[in-house]
Amino acid sequence: MIVEAATRLFRERGLHGISVVDVMGAAGLTHGGFYGHFESREALAKEACTRAFTQSMEHWKQKIDANEDILSARTDIIAPYLSAANRDNPGDSCPVTAFAGDMCHETAESGLHQTYTQGLEALLQMLTPLMGADQPEANRQKALVDYSLMVGALTLARATRGDALSDEILDATRTFLTSHGSTVSSIACAIPGRC
Repeated sequence: MIVEAATRLFRERGLHGISVVDVMGAAGLTHGGFYGHFESREALAKEACTRAFTQSMEHWKQKIDANEDILSARTDIIAPYLSAANRDNPGDSCPVTAFAGDMCHETAESGLHQTYTQGLEALLQMLTPLMGADQPEANRQKALVDYSLMVGALTLARATRGDALSDEILDATRTFLTSHGSTVSSIACAIPGRC
């Protein structure tokens, strides 16, 4: 119950944007009981980060399993990711986007940073086979570009929420990614002399 509450709150407000009192209140418990469950706030943050990534991986796996072909599975991951509903509900959304700002202030050696990096890598490994090429290295490059565009667009859309620009960012990126099966080759073809 505490981890579930923390997972939602950390995604909504950032890993450093809430207190133990906030988490325990959201879980319906008193502040005094926290240390009976966790040795530190850092330990809770790490467990909540792990839970958020597990939820995202389960969500993506359901979408992949529900589709007969990789292109449809890829679209079923990208389209809702770049939606107004996802932008407006960070508590249920992607931990990569939700925690990215906080990770900029963590050392590479911190347990939280390592948990984040491992979670990001796991999601990339799920996305990579959906890129369509027969070459694993090319698929990896495409997945890196696609996911970077997705995370960047969602971050900018949240930062500009309330302005028409927010929807425009989501729409443009979603259209680009879902209408181009291969982001890397699409970008290359936009450069004169590369196609």
